[in-house]
Amino acid sequence: MNMGNFQLTDKLIIEIDNKMTWIFHGDVFDNTTKGAAKLWAKMGSNGYAALLLFNKAINYCFNLIGRERVSLSKKVMASVNKAVIRINDFETTAAEIAIRKKYDYVICGHIHQPQKRVVKNEEGSVVYLNSGDWVEHLTSLEYFNNDWHIYTYDEKVMNTVQVRDIESRKETDVVTAEIALYLHSLAM
Repeated sequence: MNMGNFQLTDKLIIEIDNKMTWIFHGDVFDNTTKGAAKLWAKMGSNGYAALLLFNKAINYCFNLIGRERVSLSKKVMASVNKAVIRINDFETTAAEIAIRKKYDYVICGHIHQPQKRVVKNEEGSVVYLNSGDWVEHLTSLEYFNNDWHIYTYDEKVMNTVQVRDIESRKETDVVTAEIALYLHSLAM
């Protein structure tokens, strides 16, 4: 789907420095997004959203009394992801398909666990990367010097960045709020 210069897609295959990279979300390999399990996953997603709000309120109170932030959702997601999604099976499935298709890299983010590792089988090898997420892990991926790198940003450093209002530009066709509303409607 295209919205001006902004494109939404479920997968992207790019060639950088003569190496093929397959980028996709990853939910296609997750059995919790299919059939009856989809309903349970949706309920879990709503519970996770509520947990994030609750966690935000707790951290606001902790900040008032000078205590360190806590991440309830990170603790819950670590155990839920291992129990429900079977992370290793997910990674193996994605990597095996990437090897079969002769990709050099496979990148996804569905399980939100930042990782970079080489996966090998009898047909070849691929570099598996999971971008993690920005909300809980403060992780991102970047390609430079002929390789992909995972960055984990220091939350204390991030909190020192000055927040400023961004003027809305009249020449843009789609504003951020419209994109957010559209993406939210897709999740429902």
